[in-house]
Amino acid sequence: MASILVPLAAGFEELEAVTVIDLLVRAGVKVTTAGLADGAVRASRGVTLIPDCSVDEALAHEYDMVVLPGGQAGADHLAADPRIILLLQQMKQQGLYIAAICAAPQVLAAAGVLEGRSATSYPGVL
Repeated sequence: MASILVPLAAGFEELEAVTVIDLLVRAGVKVTTAGLADGAVRASRGVTLIPDCSVDEALAHEYDMVVLPGGQAGADHLAADPRIILLLQQMKQQGLYIAAICAAPQVLAAAGVLEGRSATSYPGVL
């Protein structure tokens, strides 16, 4: 069974996280949500989600894919987190899948994994 990590940072876009998580779970994929810190994460419109674990706990496991939800504030927090940057670099080196929605391609750029590639993002992000 495929295993996917969805990191959640304060200010993430609710629809871009919850829809992805829901669809993947319905498809039989093992999805782990991880907050940058312990505890609940408040999204861009005020919805609060409780992640499965912290990023530190999540990084003890391997994943087939990482999906980064957008939301400008959430993407900014992900791009500033060295654990996320290192994870994305490792995923690219291993030839694993990485997805980023809306504003989150800026995180891929911050990690240097877009070199030689094209990306589509929310206008003004890249």
